[in-house]
Amino acid sequence: MLKKLRLKLICFMMALISVTLCMIFLLLLHFTRINLEKESMLMMQKAGSIPSPLEWSGDTASQVQLPCFTVQLSPMGEIMASGNSIYDLSDKTFLKELADIVFSSLSQSGTIDKYQLRYLHVMTPGPGGERLVFSDISREQNTLRHLFRTCIFVGLFSLMAFFFISMFLARWAVKPVAHAWEEQRRFVADASHDLKTPLTVIRANAEMLQSGEFHPDDQIQLSDNILTMSCQMQNLVEGMLELARTDQRTDTAAFSKINLSDTMQHALLPFEPVFFEKHLELESSLEPDIFVNGNAAYLEKLLDILLDNAAKYSFPKGKTAVSLTKSGNRHCTITVSNPGETISPQDQKNIFKRFYRADKARTQGKSYGLGLSIAENIVLLHKGKISCESSMNVNVFSVRLPLC
Repeated sequence: MLKKLRLKLICFMMALISVTLCMIFLLLLHFTRINLEKESMLMMQKAGSIPSPLEWSGDTASQVQLPCFTVQLSPMGEIMASGNSIYDLSDKTFLKELADIVFSSLSQSGTIDKYQLRYLHVMTPGPGGERLVFSDISREQNTLRHLFRTCIFVGLFSLMAFFFISMFLARWAVKPVAHAWEEQRRFVADASHDLKTPLTVIRANAEMLQSGEFHPDDQIQLSDNILTMSCQMQNLVEGMLELARTDQRTDTAAFSKINLSDTMQHALLPFEPVFFEKHLELESSLEPDIFVNGNAAYLEKLLDILLDNAAKYSFPKGKTAVSLTKSGNRHCTITVSNPGETISPQDQKNIFKRFYRADKARTQGKSYGLGLSIAENIVLLHKGKISCESSMNVNVFSVRLPLC
């Protein structure tokens, strides 16, 4: 799929570049032709406006040196031609043919492709006021042909260069897609693994119950196993649904100005008996009256995840510290620290990924690796940042949020 996507991107970019180059070269040729034609017509008008070209002296003719010649009909019908030495104007038949072509044409100006000439029919005052000015266009055509060949060469070279650039850009552009695709595959694989284990246990216990070969006390134990695995599956599915909701990051409509200090104080209360039962300490230091723009339910969920994580991985009789302080005039910082095994730098980079567990152990009922991913989505939803620091058996999770 990624190869096809890269190929499509390369084809699209090459098609776009090809069309752009063609348009540029066509416009270049078009305006060059117009400019050459305009210059030629100005030159012919200049030659046609000279009062008596038949009376040019040798010095004058050598000074003008215009690549054109003039044909004029005398009152007696005689063809008279004048011009510089570029042309042989002694062939009266040729001049008569040119004059007939021009007079038979309804246009005042045009081209004679047979002889590569451009003509201009000029009316001048006085007797015999019709004058025909002819200009050679072979140099214009050679210029356009040379420009066309240059455009072809430059176009082919540019396409080759843009092809390699497109390959690099396509590979660079597909990287986020490849990363998302790999994340999705890993997510599906991990979710399937975590769902398969409790399903296997439930099926095995259900089959043993169905056999009817067990003592009632054993049947109660099998039922308890099924109930335990069902609760674990429910927790996993609810976690995945919560992750999907926060992953959309479009729930800002429910945001309002809330007192984060009161919200955190309310979220801490249910965890006091949890830490007490596990023989752990929980202390808090919350700066009062800190307001943020957010969703109170989501922020409580964020603190629940961080405290639950601390309760699971804290050393026995460890003390978890929760604090809320202002960081300057625009931000506040939430920190949750607890004593525990030091998290390696590599694990710190991956700890917010879905289904990731630093110890790589898939212990049933302890953690599915979704909590910190949900926490990160909640923080991003609130336009904040979350980070993890670990050293000397102390793990610290910090959340930085903008103030209201």
